Amino acid sequence: MIWKSDISPLIKEVELRKPPIIVKVNKFTEESAKKFHQEMAMAHNSGQKVIPIVIDSYGGQVYSLMSMISAINSSELPVATIVEGKAMSCGAVLLSFGEQGMRFADPNATVMIHDVSSGGHGKIEELKADVKEAERLDEKIFTMMARNCGKKDDYFKKKVFNKKHADWFMDAQEAKRHGLVNHLRVPQLSIKVGVDIDFE
Repeated sequence: MIWKSDISPLIKEVELRKPPIIVKVNKFTEESAKKFHQEMAMAHNSGQKVIPIVIDSYGGQVYSLMSMISAINSSELPVATIVEGKAMSCGAVLLSFGEQGMRFADPNATVMIHDVSSGGHGKIEELKADVKEAERLDEKIFTMMARNCGKKDDYFKKKVFNKKHADWFMDAQEAKRHGLVNHLRVPQLSIKVGVDIDFE
């Protein structure tokens, strides 16, 4: 990446050899999960100290979410999660995996939590198996979210149950009250550039 310089007439241009990686998530599919892993790996090799993950998503496939969570859990760098617009369903879960103190949301953002959908079809026994798997994932996801937010394991599960399993929509302020968000703003990215001087 090359920037034209107006710092001094002596400096013609500035080359940023390893631009910072900002991971953007708006879908939860096998393809987006693969891209997520690739960008996380690139961020580790960029020299940056934090990996920002920007979320603007209606949600998607829960298994793709779990793959992204694995990438975050194995990260050697702290992860900051930032909501621009919306973090719904899988997006809300991913939000909770930002480092404590590094979860941001635009003040006008929306967060939504709900039960895992089985989406099953077929024979009765197949439907039963799908429901059982959805219940397993529900338990796992709500527990992970609660622990990420410093709550009791059944905190979010009880909240959703008390809402009769309806979609639970929150504005950014409410999401902060429940520990999903730490800051009601979108952070500014600061880039520090090392300088080598060559004479032409």
